[in-house]
Amino acid sequence: MSDLYPPIHENRHFYLKVDDEHEIYVEECGNEAGIPVVFLHGGPGAGCESYHRQLFDPEKYRIILFDQRGCGRSHPHASLHNNTTQDLIADMEKIRKELDIAQWVVAGGSWGSTLALVYAETFPQRVLGLIVRGIFLASKAEIEWFYQGGASKFFPDYWEDFIQPIPEDERGDLVQAYHRRLNGDNEIARMRAAKAWSLWEARTATLLPSSSIMKHFSDPHNALSIARIETHYFMHDCFLEENQLLDNASRLKNIPGYIIHGRYDMICPIQQAFSLHKAWELSGLYIVQGAGHSASEAGITTALVKAGNDMLKDLRVT
Repeated sequence: MSDLYPPIHENRHFYLKVDDEHEIYVEECGNEAGIPVVFLHGGPGAGCESYHRQLFDPEKYRIILFDQRGCGRSHPHASLHNNTTQDLIADMEKIRKELDIAQWVVAGGSWGSTLALVYAETFPQRVLGLIVRGIFLASKAEIEWFYQGGASKFFPDYWEDFIQPIPEDERGDLVQAYHRRLNGDNEIARMRAAKAWSLWEARTATLLPSSSIMKHFSDPHNALSIARIETHYFMHDCFLEENQLLDNASRLKNIPGYIIHGRYDMICPIQQAFSLHKAWELSGLYIVQGAGHSASEAGITTALVKAGNDMLKDLRVT
């Protein structure tokens, strides 16, 4: 990740109470007078990492990161109550208003790309530009590909470990089987399921194995929120209508943006990125050769930093 900007500290952080139960962690860094950019992490349930601050020029951008409901430093941890796509969109608006921002660049990868697109299609007048990576359009076919059959053919050894906690008679719907265990009373079964679910994602996220990603995803705190929140969202079709994001892509017609996707992304196959690019006239598509899904892969990091700098040119910021 050598193309990242140097590490920076937050200027400030705070907790924003968004309903009677949830408080979300929000931080700002970079130039307080710069172009606002909000970064949306993946999962859902993964939380932000410190290197996400380094994707944007800190002299030009006012960088806002937050941990979505139930994950990272937000609390209550791994909570599924009042945790829907619509709740997260409402939280973004609360953050924008709290920070007195009229418009901002919206950036996100994987699930963060889904959320960015939903937000932009809901509030196009609030979005200066979009930077999205590892496109996930939240369709049934995408969930089926990764959690039932498809990616398993490329990683049969990892897949064997993934299905091991689930009895054979329940393997016809693995998302449902995992959801049942992750919400059961047996703490040992719950944590075993959380680790197996998260490790499957970590092992398949990069073209070459990454020990740092596997360590992050297998950490019990992270694994539980990732597994519980992902299965919750996938059981409910991510609280979206089938094909909603492409059907509403015309709402992006005045928004410039960049789509970044690894050629060998096995979590979110490249077809989604290509379909989005065709439906979104002002988008540029960067296909990163020699890369999979993760933002931490060198080629994808380079493309993300370049997209952030190109966005400044699009917005005529010097």
